[in-house]
Amino acid sequence: MDYFSFCLNGLSLTAQGALHVRFVSHLTGKQLKIRYFFAYLCLLFTIAFLSERLAVNEMVSIGAGVLVLYGISRFALGNQRPASWTAAVLAFYITQLSFGVLNSAEAMLFPRLVGSPWLYAALLAAQAFFCVICAGAYAAVQKLLSLPEGVQMPYMSLLLFPGFFFLSAELYILHTSYSFVASSVLLENEGKHSALLFLQALGLAALFCTLYAYRHVCLGFQAQTAVQSLTQAAQAQKVYIAEAQARYAQTKSFRHDIRNHLSVLKGLLNNGKLEESKIYLQKLETASESLAFPCQTGNPVVDILLGEKLGLAKAKGITAEVSLVLPNPCGIDDFDLCVIFANALDNAVNACQKGEEAGFIRITGKRQGDFYMLTFENSCPAEPLPPSGTGLHNIRSAAEKYHGAVLIEKKDQNFSLNVLLNISLHPESISGQTY
Repeated sequence: MDYFSFCLNGLSLTAQGALHVRFVSHLTGKQLKIRYFFAYLCLLFTIAFLSERLAVNEMVSIGAGVLVLYGISRFALGNQRPASWTAAVLAFYITQLSFGVLNSAEAMLFPRLVGSPWLYAALLAAQAFFCVICAGAYAAVQKLLSLPEGVQMPYMSLLLFPGFFFLSAELYILHTSYSFVASSVLLENEGKHSALLFLQALGLAALFCTLYAYRHVCLGFQAQTAVQSLTQAAQAQKVYIAEAQARYAQTKSFRHDIRNHLSVLKGLLNNGKLEESKIYLQKLETASESLAFPCQTGNPVVDILLGEKLGLAKAKGITAEVSLVLPNPCGIDDFDLCVIFANALDNAVNACQKGEEAGFIRITGKRQGDFYMLTFENSCPAEPLPPSGTGLHNIRSAAEKYHGAVLIEKKDQNFSLNVLLNISLHPESISGQTY
């Protein structure tokens, strides 16, 4: 191998390494550190050196490269197995596809440059063209797979076998039709290479179609999960609203009868029947306590929901504190309030249970002009937050419905969810909005 070919191969491997680790880190949403790139580059050069010295089949060396990139993604970036395998296979498939397209073009054009000083410039231009093809294909794949980790990760394995098929087909084309650039320039069958170029372009189009279909499958699963969650939430909210109405009906009935109770009590006291008066007062006290809400927020639906959720939390050893008075009129539909409180409290209880110590939940509210800030604080494990689930998505949707926002903060073992809502909106301005 001459000096020019040696430098060209080194440049090609370096470009591949940079493109591979950048693609994997961007695809999985993980931060790329420079040491990962250098480690991967060293391993790529080691594989290339051993493959040349031991005359190893090119497919074996590429398989070793896929394993190394999988290891970087899995253990250095901390990605899940399906995501790591899929990212590694797609990265190498796009690289080999770019090589295939480049080899087809070289086989048709380079024979005319043999013996010309322009050959070296053409080889450098071909290397730049290779990088452009790879970068463009990687950007297209990342755009098609630009989904939140919690949405696509459970289904990432669906891409693994199509990815292996595309890579295997491309390796077969390269193995049977091409070798190194030095020998490819000697091929003169332009019709064959034109057909191979067209076939590889179809392979790239098939990959994009597969990724497009995969994207819509993931979004469909997400929508189905959201619909199921909202259906369950709607059924629960109906129960809360019905119970609130029943309680207020009981309260209204009690208030209607209170004059009769006071008349009976007055008569007992006038007749000097103190013991009977005490017994009657105890009965009235018991009846009034049965109508009281553990939390008084000014909204009966929220009061009942808080009573149920925080009652379950206290039964699990979680301390709860509520300092909240909702404005009246509030401007927020009871259903939307239930969505926010139910999902926030369910997440808080789950996080408290995962901690080693006894957990806590703290709920506060503060009005700032036309906006109202709800704050849910709770204890949580020290480990990183899991991907956002359907519950948090529903809270964000409810906040956006009222021109608000959601802010999440985590410091050590304390988690805070802040929900800002515009309480000045009229019902007509939001009646057509759904989530």
